[in-house]
Amino acid sequence: MTGEEWHPWRHMAEQYPHVVVCTSYELPRGVRGLVQGDRIWLCRTLDTAGRRTTLSHEIGHLERGVLDHPRHSMYVRREERIVDQIAARRLITIPSLIDTLRWTRDPIEMADALWTTPRMVECRMNSLDPIETAELEHALEDEW
Repeated sequence: MTGEEWHPWRHMAEQYPHVVVCTSYELPRGVRGLVQGDRIWLCRTLDTAGRRTTLSHEIGHLERGVLDHPRHSMYVRREERIVDQIAARRLITIPSLIDTLRWTRDPIEMADALWTTPRMVECRMNSLDPIETAELEHALEDEW
């Protein structure tokens, strides 16, 4: 990783000192994290990369102010996609992505190197803007 890494725990301490992050409980199957009032719950079964990724995702909900799920599933999917993109951009910088792509294209290996999850790697790759794509093409030349 490069020097400009995202630190979700530090961000919480600086921006949301009143919000408690709880990692002591096992959440229902399929629930990695959630925001309720002034508390973020992270499933205790998550590994370090999973906690970092899920906390980044939940911070996105806090910042967007969308703490209650919309009633229609279309809006839920849209909100989750937006928050995933926010988290992926924070977790995976272009310099870090370039460094990782120089030695692997495997999403699992990339996630391990980037200290995140394969889902976030996929989200980041799928949400590259044209300028970021050009940066990757320039840096990786024929390897891209």
